[in-house]
Parts: sequence; C-alpha cells; structure tokens
Amino acid sequence: MEANTDTIIELSHVTKVFENNFKAVDDFNLKVRKGEFVTFLGPSGCGKTTTLRMIAGFDIPTEGRILLNGKDITAMPPYERPINTVFQRYALFPHMSIYDNIAFGLRQKKMSEEMISRKVRRVLDLVDLEGFENRSVPTLSGGQQQRIAIARALVNEPQILLLDEPLGALDLKMRKEMQLELKAMHQELGITFIYVTHDQEEALTMSDRIVVMSEGRTQQIGTPEDIYNEPRNAFVADFIGESNIFNGIMTGRLKARFCGGEFDCVDDIAEGTHITAVVRPEDVELTAPEAGTIRGVVTSVIFKGMHYEITVESGKNEMVVRSVHSARPGDQVGMRVEPDNIHVMIAEDHTNYFMAEINDDFRLAWNGRVIDTSVTRIIPGSRRLEDGTLLDGAGEVIDPRKTRIQISIQPQDILMTDKVEEGLVDGHISNLIYKGDHYSYVIHTDAGHDFIVDDEYLWNMDDHVGLIMPVEKMSFALKR
Repeated sequence: MEANTDTIIELSHVTKVFENNFKAVDDFNLKVRKGEFVTFLGPSGCGKTTTLRMIAGFDIPTEGRILLNGKDITAMPPYERPINTVFQRYALFPHMSIYDNIAFGLRQKKMSEEMISRKVRRVLDLVDLEGFENRSVPTLSGGQQQRIAIARALVNEPQILLLDEPLGALDLKMRKEMQLELKAMHQELGITFIYVTHDQEEALTMSDRIVVMSEGRTQQIGTPEDIYNEPRNAFVADFIGESNIFNGIMTGRLKARFCGGEFDCVDDIAEGTHITAVVRPEDVELTAPEAGTIRGVVTSVIFKGMHYEITVESGKNEMVVRSVHSARPGDQVGMRVEPDNIHVMIAEDHTNYFMAEINDDFRLAWNGRVIDTSVTRIIPGSRRLEDGTLLDGAGEVIDPRKTRIQISIQPQDILMTDKVEEGLVDGHISNLIYKGDHYSYVIHTDAGHDFIVDDEYLWNMDDHVGLIMPVEKMSFALKR
C-alpha cells in the first residue's frame, strides 16, 4: 500500500517466533487508516490473534516494527498505548455492578466521579443499555455482557479498538445482530477497529478491508468485494465463501480447459499456462445435457431454504451448483458458466523442496532418517576412490561436511498413510482444499516444514499422517 498521512497503525516486516522455533507470524506488513474497520481473517492457528496481541503490546515482535501515528511503539508496554482490547471471554467482574465494571479503568486513572458518571452513561447509551447501571453481571444475557465489555473498552476513548473473536460465544441469531450493532458503533464513533475472526460472513459483513491469513503469512489484503470476486490464490478462494476449484490449462486466447471442458474466460493468459480456475456455485447454470459446456450426473440435492445445493459429477470432477430450481439424483444435466464468472489464476508451484545431508556411508539423510539412495547414484558422473574420497562429475572433491543435496518432489508423488512410522516424515494436516477431482493438503511437521500433498481421498483436519516419498519420484540437486 502506498504511504498515507491518514495511517494510524503500521506493521512493518513483523515476525513472531515462539519456543521450538515456531513462527506464528511471518513478515507481516500492513498499514491501517484512521477510522478504518480492518478484519484479520483465517483459520485457527494462522497468526491473527498473535498479530493483534503484538498491536496491543501483550507480545513483542521477534523482528520488525510497529508504528502508531509514525512513532515506534514496538517495545511500549500495553498500558501506555492508546489501544483497548475486547476479548471473546468478557472478563467482567461478577461482584461489581455494570456501572462499576465500566468505571473501573477510569477510577484507575484517578478521574473525578462526576466525569466518570458522564462517560459511563454516554457509553451505556451508545451500546443501547442505558438504565442498566445497577444491574449485576449474572443477570445479563451473553449479548448484553458483550456490549458491556465493549462499553468498558470504549469509555477509555482509545484511538484503536481491538476485538479478538468478540462474538464467538454468542448464538447465531445474537451474533448476526451484534455484527450490525458493531458496524453501527464503528460508524458513529469514527475510531479505528481491528477485528479478529475465523467467520467469513462476519468479515464480509462488517469490514472496510480484510486481511486473509494462513500459516502465519498474509494471503491477500483487500475490500470484501475484491477478496470474494478476485481471490489471489486457491486458499483465499476456498476459505472465502463456497468455491469450485479446478486445475486447468489455457488452450488459446481467452480460453481455458478445466473440469473436462473448454470454457471462454476474460483472463488473457498465455496459451499452455497451467492455471487454477475458480467458479462460485451460484454462477453455474444448469441446462439440458446437450446445451452445456460440460455435462454430468446429479449425485445429491440439498434444500438450503433460499436455494438448492446440487452436486454434479462430471467425469472425475465434481461441480457444486446453487440454484433456485431443484433437480433429482441421477438426472443428466449440462453446465455452463458465463466468461466473467470464471476467475483464472496462474497455478502456484507446489513443488516440495527440502535439504538432505550426506552421512558417513555417503548416503542421504534427512529428519534423522536415511533415504534409500547413495550420492553416487544421484550425482551424474560422481564416483568414490579407493581411499573413500568422493568426486563429482568434473573430478572435484565433494566434502560431505560442506555439501547438501536439495531434494524436490511433486505433491501428487507423495503418499499419505495413517501408519506414520512408514513415512520419511510425519505431521498433521493443517489445511485442505478440494480441487474437483482431488484434495490438496498442507502437512505441517514438528520440524516446522510444510509439505503439499495431493490425494484423491478425504482426510480430516489435524489427522496425524506419515508421508511416503518414493526415491524414484525425487529430483536431486547438489548444493555447496
């Protein structure tokens, strides 16, 4: 983002590393404008709450700087920052009245009782709980308690209000009502809101801008419309709303092949480029079989109130369709999509790379395990002399202590198994995306390495799996 004199908070190359070298936030960059409503959105463990805690001052970045109105506050303690935080757990004092709960922070500042009374009554009016001054906390509903927690933060008149999953403990109806109330409060107060949630609808409903995060890294920053209509990668497309995601290839100018058919599109990408195509379910039109760009068989129909969710099997692919018209399992149907409803992205390179060492037997070792191959088999022209010296193809000595072998392997060439001891490495599934005819998994290992694996079978989030990597599927490169 370009420099802006209206910037109130800036995070510059912020990284947070915890014990065991766990990198919770990785090179995070963001500028937030005064009065803006910004939401950090992502799955559990993506780093959004850690980022919020660094803004609040509860955690200190390992690297990078945090600026408030241009002043470096990276090491400033929380109580000196003009920032207040509202948490999912309201942390109200049950033995105090509502008035005393809200007044607590003001009394800590030695403010006069007359001023405190004026401020408390103003924020109670703001959160629509005027007249509740003498009520006790246990008599309030969850939604009312949340509004008191917000009032307690607002009464300090912070420049920035941080909200960490503040609606997570509420039921669906109350959560939707509070979303609208929070948005109205933000518009009336005009202060900066920074909000954390894993709820996509919540982020789309309330935000001026959304920061989508995964594995400690920023995936995309943009308005709700940009994030929904122009996702930058498959993760964003999958996480924001419902999406059909397919691997494909450009077959000509403004033509893309995916899901077994050739579609017209509006993205001018060079012929032969491997792509990821994203189609929202509501943008798929069901037709007679002969009228569709592709055809398939209906496998399931679910009534969702305002529409039907229809799954169609087309060859090895599945397409999810939202339609106001029903269908029946077994129906033969056609499907077509208008060109401007197909979002095409250049496919990401998901090649897996890792560095292996040469052990004393001149074999490769990684993660404490021996890879079943020798150095002389993978380095063209290399050989060992009688005294054990290892030479490369040019006759130069290879020093095992200073040499590493970079190994690469494609996602489709790795096999997942629940017999974790059989794998070269094991880890837990931290993310998955369905791509029409297979699932793309992210496997996070205890060593902090992430592997991308393609598998046609559905595994569950957090499953503990072993990764079998056949040597014949690996590629090797000498690194000195």
